[in-house]
Amino acid sequence: MTAARALLTLAGLVASLSACSERPAVPTASGPTLAEVRARGFVRCGAGKDTTGFSAPDAHGHWGGLDVDTCRAIAVAALGSRDKAEFVPLTGQQRITALLTGEIDVLPRTTTWTLQRDAGGINFTIPNYYDYTAFMIGAESGAKTLRDLDGATVCVQTGSLTEIVFADVARRTRIVLHPVIFDNVQSTRQAFLAGRCDALATDQSALVALRAMKPSHHFTIIPASDDIAPLTPAVRHGDDQWFDIVKFSIEAMLVAEHLGITRANVEAKRQSRDPIIRRFLGVEPGNGRALGLRDDFAYQIVRQVGNYAEVYDINLGAASGLNIPRGPNRLRRDGGLMVPIGFY
Repeated sequence: MTAARALLTLAGLVASLSACSERPAVPTASGPTLAEVRARGFVRCGAGKDTTGFSAPDAHGHWGGLDVDTCRAIAVAALGSRDKAEFVPLTGQQRITALLTGEIDVLPRTTTWTLQRDAGGINFTIPNYYDYTAFMIGAESGAKTLRDLDGATVCVQTGSLTEIVFADVARRTRIVLHPVIFDNVQSTRQAFLAGRCDALATDQSALVALRAMKPSHHFTIIPASDDIAPLTPAVRHGDDQWFDIVKFSIEAMLVAEHLGITRANVEAKRQSRDPIIRRFLGVEPGNGRALGLRDDFAYQIVRQVGNYAEVYDINLGAASGLNIPRGPNRLRRDGGLMVPIGFY
């Protein structure tokens, strides 16, 4: 073999290896969670029974909310139908244990991503909502700042990040706050509304929802700090494939908004000549196969559930009656924290 021919052969081998290294590995078999979900026929999701806007059943037992639609998107990816999702009501104390013990497959129940939780046996995927802890107090109190809460009794739900934030606020600001602890959302809210506490501490979105449900009352909401809490669906450690499926089920809704794909136009978008849209919708194959799913899983999510803007609006925005501004939950290009990840 001549030196020139040897160099050409070597160059070809290097190019071949480089091309292979850029292709995602394709699973040869389903991971344990996906296999169990498919054998069972539905995805089991942790839910908050009284978390209006995120997860709550209506008078007819039909579940609705941002977390509920997140779970439905995962069911579409794994099983092809938004209706193949089962919702398991859990308190703040129960939710992580239920995930660790296998009672549920995924926990999209208003759970903040923290170091201790991440290190304790669960993997957080992609935030589906950014929130912050706040205090709500009757407007007649005249309170406007944290300092005005000095000496107040505060209703707090145990087993939640709010407990930690509550204690941190008192230590950092050196004000006296008297906690009154309850073990579930409903009891905490009822105690506050009944006047057992001066203030209620929880996620700002939950306070806005409660205020909207009580139009005859007048409340003031005071941020506990300027820290942002990423509410993030979680899965158990040990199943990377399921971890990726949940991540990209959420990302499918964000990327669809970024690309301008909605429930109304998703069918027409399949005719697009844009290679990015064609890959995203599975017209050009590869993305679904890399996750062990159908190549059109993102198309099905948008068709059956919607893009992130649509899901937000119907559950938390103007269409919901809550009218919670998107704020940090806008896409990154619009000044928010939601970052679409490429479907390549």
